[in-house]
Order: sequence, then structure tokens, then C-alpha cells
Amino acid sequence: MDLQPGGDKILVVEDDQAFGSLLVQELEDHDLISQWTDNGEQALVLMREWGPDLVVSDVRLPGMDGLELLHKARAEFAETMPDFLMITAFGSISQAVKTLKAGAEDFLTKPLDLDHFMLTVLRILKHRKLRQEVFRIRHYLKQDAFQGMIGQSRPMRVLFDQISRVAQADGPVLILGESGTGKELVARAVHEAGGNRKGAFVAVNCAGIPEHLMESEFFGHKAGAFTGAGQSRRGLFAEAEGGTLFLDEISEMPLFLQAKLLRTLQDSKIRPVGADREEQVDIRIVAATHQELESEVRQGRFREDLFFRLETFTLHVPPLRERGDDLELLAGRFLQHFSIQTGKTIQAMDEKTLRILRQYPFPGNVRELKNAIERAVTFCDGRAILPEHLPARIRAKASQTQVCARGQIHGTEQDAALLPTLSQTERQYIQHVLDKVGGNKRRAASILGICRRTLYRKLEQT
Repeated sequence: MDLQPGGDKILVVEDDQAFGSLLVQELEDHDLISQWTDNGEQALVLMREWGPDLVVSDVRLPGMDGLELLHKARAEFAETMPDFLMITAFGSISQAVKTLKAGAEDFLTKPLDLDHFMLTVLRILKHRKLRQEVFRIRHYLKQDAFQGMIGQSRPMRVLFDQISRVAQADGPVLILGESGTGKELVARAVHEAGGNRKGAFVAVNCAGIPEHLMESEFFGHKAGAFTGAGQSRRGLFAEAEGGTLFLDEISEMPLFLQAKLLRTLQDSKIRPVGADREEQVDIRIVAATHQELESEVRQGRFREDLFFRLETFTLHVPPLRERGDDLELLAGRFLQHFSIQTGKTIQAMDEKTLRILRQYPFPGNVRELKNAIERAVTFCDGRAILPEHLPARIRAKASQTQVCARGQIHGTEQDAALLPTLSQTERQYIQHVLDKVGGNKRRAASILGICRRTLYRKLEQT
């Protein structure tokens, strides 16, 4: 763990001046800014005016003791509350419990081991920074996020508005978009924004279920319905009762099951395998695919009537390449997330790194960007993400783009060298007009819209 301090302010509250001075000296030896006071009343004044990050306080103080100081600080400062490290020569389990319950970060007893004291101080400060960073990120996410999705670009604002409207309806929803664009996030947003769906959000990938098990997985079965069905089983439709069933990659659903799904959409009923009667269900179907369903319909791989039923509300999720500055916004969020997850303090991306990310087309969309940033954070040991921390394929693609761009520029320069200058073009046109009028300078000047004197001057310059 990196325990290096960074300009943090420590307030020492200790009625023993010699011991207080020793602690201040130790803290300043570690480049921490420190102040000392011998009573709780003055400590509150300094907390208001100076704003320390950590208060190191003795429990036994004249007048207001350390526990009372801690309680008053909690009541007054709330979100700006400094952390507390309590110290006493009268250490006991009961005192330690009271101190920690009151909100102190830790508890030490005299005589102090100064090395242990400093490790404790630095650990508390580091944890404070992490808490502040988490709070800042959560606040930042609330500003730019919609139901967990991040984006400020026009395509995403349009999508957010459509989700808000569609969520209030109750018909099926079809989500279209390339792989990695976040179609499941959109489905969850429809579920959460609706508010009228109190049941679960159940997600299933249609491509991940063997075809011979699909009917039982979706509709459930009764005991003895087929070989191996020793007991009844609820299907996915029943699990999503009162909520939303998300069918990802619905284009992979076989035709016979598409027919049963269509009937469920029309009648809100299901028949488990081996059952004698249908069961009523109350669910919302949200489906998604990266395939062109109209093309699948033309080729006979998807039912046209089911397609028409699903497309009642269609949402298109834009690919990352169409989202403009959202790329940098997302990259920054992923950087913050993985930095906290790994306990690193990476603060930014190098400008060259950002340039490479902008040049890369990201065929895998947001998922590919997230994976790239996770890799970069893993291999970064400094304060900024450098190009060498990115996956090799992204760097290689950026290099190819730069080579192509230089080639185009070079080719353009070669073509430009073959083009005449403006003065050359002018002289050629004057000679062309003169040839047409048989060398008559008066007529040539009239056609050119200049006086004969100007024409003579231009001819002299030729």
C-alpha cells in the first residue's frame, strides 16, 4: 500500500505539551502540516477555521474531553468532518469500544510506538482520500448518468428521452445495437424508469441455452413431463412475474419457441411443458439483438408476426464511434473505477493516449473501451495512463491510421505540385482570349473586363 502523505493537515489535541510537541515534530518529519492545542474548546475553533483532515486527540483532557470533542465535531461538521484518532494512557476495551462507536477511526494507547503511530496516521489519511474520491465519483456520476448509463452526446440524450417515454408504457420493447453498446443497460433502464414494475429484472441470453432445453427454461415444466423431469420447475417467465424478462440475442431463438413467445405476448399466458392448463403471467418483455431482424425475417429465420409485435417500441443504441466526446467521458469513468478497485492513484491519461483512443474505431464499442482501460490501469504504475499501457491492437490501429493520413497528405502534396499557380492560370487565360479574337487587344481587354493599359502590363509580366 502506498502510504505517502500529500499535504494533509493534522490537529493534535494533547494537554501534555511535551508529548504534544513530540507528535507534531514526528508528523512534520513526514511532511504533514500540523498544529497543537491543549484543550477541546480551542480544537473546535481550529477545526472551523483551519479545517484539518485528521484530529489526533487524547481522551483525557481538561474541560471538554476527547469523546465530547468527537461528538460535538460530528454534530457540527457533518460532511466536512475530519477523521479522529484517539490516544489515552488509560486504555481499556470499554473505552476503545466507546471511542469507535462514537465515530473514531482508530484507538491507540500510551506509551506510543511512534512508528506504529505514523503507520496508523498514514493509513487513516489514505482511507480518507479513497472515501472522498468515491464520493466525488458518485456525485459526478449522478450529474451525467441516466439509470446507470453515462453520456452527454446528442444520440445518448435522445436515447435517454426515449427510454423515459417507453418506460411508462407496458408493451414489448425491442433494443437494437451493435455488440458491446450496452443493450442490457438500456433494458435495465426501461425496467427501473418504469416504476410500475415491482418484480425482478430477469436477463437471459437466448444464444446460451441449448435448443432442446429452451422450452423448459422459458416456460417451466411439470414433474414427469419428460425423462429426467423428477420435479416441477418454474421457468423464466414465472421468475419474472410482475417484472421484466430481458431476452438478449432474441434472433437466436428457434422458430417453434418464437411462436409460443408470440402467443404469450398476445394473451399474457404460458403453458409449462407437461401442464394441462395455461397460467396467467404479468411480465414485460424486452428483447435485444445486434442482428438486422428484417433481414432475418426475409431469410425465414425470424417470424414476421413476432417482429411486428416486438417493434412496438424500438430503441436504437448508438455505437461508440457516433457518440463524440462520450468516449473521453467513459474512459475517465472507467479509469476512476479501476483505480479505486486496484487501490491505485492514477489521475489522468496522457494526451498521446487520448489521441490514440480517439483514432481507434472501437468495433467492440463501450465493452472494448472498458476492457482496454482495465488493462491500462493494471499495467500502469505511475500517475497517468501512457500509450504503452493500452492493448497492442489499439496502438497498432492508431499507427496505421497515422501512416494512411501521412500518405494522403504526401499524395495531396504531389498532386498540388502538378497544379498551376494563380498567376500561371491567369496568363494562360489571357493568351486563350487573345487567340480567340485574333490578337485584338481592345476586344480582349473588353472580354476580360480590364482596361487595355492593365492588359498591356500583364502581357509585359508574362
